[in-house]
Amino acid sequence: MTNLFTRIKNTITADLHEVLDQKEKQNPIVLLNQYLRQCEQETEKVRKLLERQYTLKDEFTREFHQAAELAEKRKYQAEIASKAGETELYQFAAAEHQQYADRAQRLSASLEQVKGQLGDLERKYEEMKHKLKDMNLRRMELMGRENVTRANVRINQVLDSNTYSDKSYSKFKDIENYLDRLEHQVNSSFYRNTIDARIAQLEKEAKLEESKSI
Repeated sequence: MTNLFTRIKNTITADLHEVLDQKEKQNPIVLLNQYLRQCEQETEKVRKLLERQYTLKDEFTREFHQAAELAEKRKYQAEIASKAGETELYQFAAAEHQQYADRAQRLSASLEQVKGQLGDLERKYEEMKHKLKDMNLRRMELMGRENVTRANVRINQVLDSNTYSDKSYSKFKDIENYLDRLEHQVNSSFYRNTIDARIAQLEKEAKLEESKSI
């Protein structure tokens, strides 16, 4: 059963790759756009991680300053208690001072590590943005070349193809024949109207001469 599912999975994967290969051959710009969208999504994920790292650095900085201030405070209090002969109070303040000092030291090391990681992330994020920008520019260049190529193919089909030439000649010939027929109709109509007007004028003149002779 496992082998059957494996064969089915491999067959589907192979068919999918074949379909993608065909799509790439048909329109590589479409696949390029999909790839760029994926890159944009990954870049956005890195940006969010970078924001979290900034927040983490701020939290480490705040905790470090707080621990350092409390360490100094307990150190001063331990000195006051020691001078006053308050042994128990001195021991408590000294122990607190040591705890805060150790914490401040650990936070300082963590803060330096976070700063180093942050700097590394910032450099990589900037590299990703530049790479994405370059790929977008490259896409625009490819789209321009594709448009010119497609336009030239269309132009060559119209100028060089016998099929297009025959169709174009046939269309122009049909238009010329139509214009000839239309011009003939207009001229014939004008000529008929002119004859009718001339005959009517002649008839009118003939009647006038007859009336004069009576």
